[in-house]
Amino acid sequence: MSVRILALVGSLRAGSHNRQLAEAAVKLAPEGAEVELYEGLADIPFYNEDIDVEGDVPAAAAKLRAAAQGADALLLFSPEYNGTIPAVLKNAIDWLSRPYGAGALTAKPVAVVGTAYGQFGGVWAQDETRKAAGIAGAKVLEDVKLSIPGSVVRFAETHPADDAEVAAQLTDVIAALHGHAGASVAA
Repeated sequence: MSVRILALVGSLRAGSHNRQLAEAAVKLAPEGAEVELYEGLADIPFYNEDIDVEGDVPAAAAKLRAAAQGADALLLFSPEYNGTIPAVLKNAIDWLSRPYGAGALTAKPVAVVGTAYGQFGGVWAQDETRKAAGIAGAKVLEDVKLSIPGSVVRFAETHPADDAEVAAQLTDVIAALHGHAGASVAA
């Protein structure tokens, strides 16, 4: 049985290093795992309980929820914007947290990784992302982390998939997430 891992990227920029990191994850998925890079976070309206009405949820939000519900695990890629989680990723988590107690993240294994320009690789944003996903009901893998500093320099001429150290670390993250998701699927 194949494990489906949904990848959400907290940057909308086409040349985003976090998007490139997610593309690398798609390529590096081990046998028995499929990493799907979700497209469409930019189309989702900001969460508003007034428009989250059963049977009338905005199409973009319903599409995200369906993708997450169909996944066995999620891999979140978070850059750091002003020391915290990007709004687009927080918004996705907000939509996936509803309906309360039965959202698409409930009990799903989630790992958070990313890269940022700063010397710590976006750890503050990634910690905030883990916190938000956990409160939303996800089974956050607190010990599965990857924060890559100096993204602008490190990936100026090299795609993350072609950086041997990053590829090895990302492969370890995906393998760990695959293991947790596989255990959840088998249970």
